[in-house]
Amino acid sequence: MTLYELEQGEKGIVTKVRGRGAFRKRITEMGFVKGKVITVVKKAPLRDPVEYNIMGYAVSLRQSEAQLVEVTTAYETADAEIQNGDYSGTIDENLLKTSARGKGKVIDIALVGNPNSGKTTIFNYASGSREHVGNYGGVTVDSKQAKFKLNDYTFNIIDLPGTYSLTAYTPEELYVRKYILGFHPDIVINVVDASNIERNLYLTTQLIDMDIKVVIALNMYDELIRKEDKFDFDSLGKMIGIPFVPTVGSKGTGITELFKKVIDVYEDKEPSVRHIHINYGNNVESSIHTIQKELKKNKGLTDKVSSRFYAIKLLEKDKGAQFSLSRTKNYEKIKEVAESEIYKLESQLIEDSETLITDAKYGFISGALKETYQPNKFKRKLKTDTELIDTFITHKIFGFPIFIFFLWIMFQTTFKLGEYPQNWIESIIGLTGDFFTGILPDSIFKDLFINGIIDGVGGVIVFLPNILILFFFISFMEDTGYMARAAFIMDKLMHKIGLHGKSFIPLIMGFGCNVPAIMATRTLENRNDRLLTMLINPFMSCSARLPIYILIIGAFFQGNEVTVLFSVYAIGIFFAIFFAVLFKKTILKSEEAPFVMELPPYRLPTLKTTLRHMWNKGSQYVKKMGGVILIASMVIWALGYFPINTDIASEFNDKISKTESIYEAQLKDLKIGSDEYSKINTRKVSEINTLNYEKTRLLQEGSFIGIIGKYIEPVMRPLGFDWKMSISLLAGVVAKEVVVSTLGVLYQAEENPDGNNETLQNKLQSATYTEDDKAGKPVFTPITAFAYLMFILLYFPCVAVIAAVKKESGNWKWALFMITYTTVVAWIVAFLVNQAGNLIF
Repeated sequence: MTLYELEQGEKGIVTKVRGRGAFRKRITEMGFVKGKVITVVKKAPLRDPVEYNIMGYAVSLRQSEAQLVEVTTAYETADAEIQNGDYSGTIDENLLKTSARGKGKVIDIALVGNPNSGKTTIFNYASGSREHVGNYGGVTVDSKQAKFKLNDYTFNIIDLPGTYSLTAYTPEELYVRKYILGFHPDIVINVVDASNIERNLYLTTQLIDMDIKVVIALNMYDELIRKEDKFDFDSLGKMIGIPFVPTVGSKGTGITELFKKVIDVYEDKEPSVRHIHINYGNNVESSIHTIQKELKKNKGLTDKVSSRFYAIKLLEKDKGAQFSLSRTKNYEKIKEVAESEIYKLESQLIEDSETLITDAKYGFISGALKETYQPNKFKRKLKTDTELIDTFITHKIFGFPIFIFFLWIMFQTTFKLGEYPQNWIESIIGLTGDFFTGILPDSIFKDLFINGIIDGVGGVIVFLPNILILFFFISFMEDTGYMARAAFIMDKLMHKIGLHGKSFIPLIMGFGCNVPAIMATRTLENRNDRLLTMLINPFMSCSARLPIYILIIGAFFQGNEVTVLFSVYAIGIFFAIFFAVLFKKTILKSEEAPFVMELPPYRLPTLKTTLRHMWNKGSQYVKKMGGVILIASMVIWALGYFPINTDIASEFNDKISKTESIYEAQLKDLKIGSDEYSKINTRKVSEINTLNYEKTRLLQEGSFIGIIGKYIEPVMRPLGFDWKMSISLLAGVVAKEVVVSTLGVLYQAEENPDGNNETLQNKLQSATYTEDDKAGKPVFTPITAFAYLMFILLYFPCVAVIAAVKKESGNWKWALFMITYTTVVAWIVAFLVNQAGNLIF
């Protein structure tokens, strides 16, 4: 709790002082240090300021200042003792101080750095987490939190999105800045890529302006050594007042040393730590000083945030800073002074004020590195491995064929290699179903277990190998750095549709899952570009659709599986391009944003790393089976089971009993195993299976799901879809895998008339209409199957994606628009495929 939360007469022990700069120095000099007892003497009539007693003398603090001092009380200590089972009934001052020392050893850390600098790798290694790490920018699009211990200290560590700057251009830049300024972490670990020091240090200069405690993790230090560059990071650390610790996050090298250094900085034991001012030149410095004077009239604000930082941001015309300051009493005056100083600078120096500050920052970095960094001049003349590979990978002629070849290999392997384990799992599920059919007595539970759970979930789990293979390829492309090259290759095409290469990353992420792909649009600077990328993302087939594709393609396009699968993905990309062009010219007009994207060096990931990333993604598929797919399968089964038409059930049960009696009489005098016995027994089994099939069909059509299906069937009939296909599409709104489990429940529940134990693919191939006008005709034909694939491809992915669009766009308008337009497009395209296909073929 904070000091301000203490009531009059209450005592507390100081555990931590937040805030910065002059405030922190002043208050610690007054005795506000860890372990000191403080008492609330009295609060002013309006509760601000408050008089406290510490070390025997009275001090007065404003509310805003008291909120920056953390304390522990007897109540908190007693609660902790009770939870640990150590409470003796009394809390003395020594116990309070012990508790305060423990709480004072909790360090809040924020990991900040450029995209692809290795923040998440350090986060994972330090905390034992398994967050996704990719060799391209924009992997971490939200914050990740973890807790771990070292040397009696507890670290609360947060991995913030990668950002090149703290200027409010993109959502992730604003997010990082808001976190640092709003939550006041004790230490910021600035992760700097040792292979690109100059560019990475630009963010460091902004942290210096903030006047906060920083430790630099000089990550990928092994690459700097391998290049034989010389870097005196200790001297640079003393120069800028921030200690450097070399690390290799992927191997865990230097991580322990990094957090030991964090402890030293936190405890004010690191001698190199000091606050410096970057010199922006006399003119700019004069303007900063003038704006600071006006800012410092807001004491509560400048205790938390450096007035110098805000003054610099105002000179940079930063809208985020203007918004934050708009709540201050003298904002209009601050704004007036800032605009006057900007006009003065730009008039005097004939240069944009933002450019002046940026140039000064890079000048500061260049000067600091000139004294401490010396590249290997001889080795730099040779082409690096990355440059040699990029000669072909990003070549204007070879780049596209190589990219298409990689995609073809991915689909070929996904389908062909995945076929073997898929068949094994199918056999296991079939044997499992037969086993429980034999041992369980006839009951509702048996029907639910066999026809609901095993057929529903089992119909989806058979595609797990294909999903894992797809994710293996995607993970490998991400980890090596090829994904960023794909964006580079596609840049020219993306420009033609009104976007740029950076949008390609969220789009290609959509092949894995559309939800993180929607979140990854945060890396785009322009709001209209973000909305446009979100709206076309559903056309990139997520992995949840893959089981449906494999099921339908395997059943109706045998011999051409890879070609059809590749075509489905290609059609999705075509529609994404088409609607991008359409929306860019109509509802989402905006100026073209420049393409600035990092091409990281190629890195060969270990098999363990790629397999771990593959499984992290694949495990979401497994979790769905135990969650949404299991529940959906049970709901679909229940809707298909109830209400039970007792008249139909009784009628067919009587027919089955009579049939059994007739055949038993015929078999009575025949020798078991004789030809005549076998022929009659085969006819008996066939007739009983036919009756069971007809009974199940009629009961299903009269059930709730049959009623719903028949209700929506007229809308879907022009597409060639029967009521079962229509229901499966409706169920797919929850999650696309549910389409397969629904088909499993609806079709596997029907016993085949010939009594064979068939797979779901066989059931779909043999499914026929029962209505008079189409009786005996197949439900699925290659044309109907392709129209079905088109509908699955084009209508919106699932409710989770809609929720993500609502969250990222800020309102329901765009989410509802996505639902409407994708579903309409899906219906029209499936209709055209069905009608044109039937006319031609």
